[in-house]
Amino acid sequence: MIKKYLYGPKESGPAVSPYERFDTEELILRDELAIDRTLLANERTLLSYLRSGVAMMITGLTIIHYATKLWFMWAGVACIPLGIVTGIFGIWRFRKMQGAISRTLRWTHSV
Repeated sequence: MIKKYLYGPKESGPAVSPYERFDTEELILRDELAIDRTLLANERTLLSYLRSGVAMMITGLTIIHYATKLWFMWAGVACIPLGIVTGIFGIWRFRKMQGAISRTLRWTHSV
């Protein structure tokens, strides 16, 4: 049943998009709330990337502070740039998704 809805019946020819009904209809409350949930999920994901990046940097500093062996200190040194990269990747991903969401919103509200 779900495949039929998503892809259309096999004998109908071209596939039917599940989003086709949004071309002519106004968004209802459920759809508006789904958009809000998507925006909040994107923000939550950004915060989790930033939290992970900060935790990785703090872990690196702690390992460096308490390291007694050279290889252990280098593991701590490696954690610091890895945390920075994690935070930058989270910001990049947030901006990419935010752009996609806003393009979808503009398209939805212009119809």
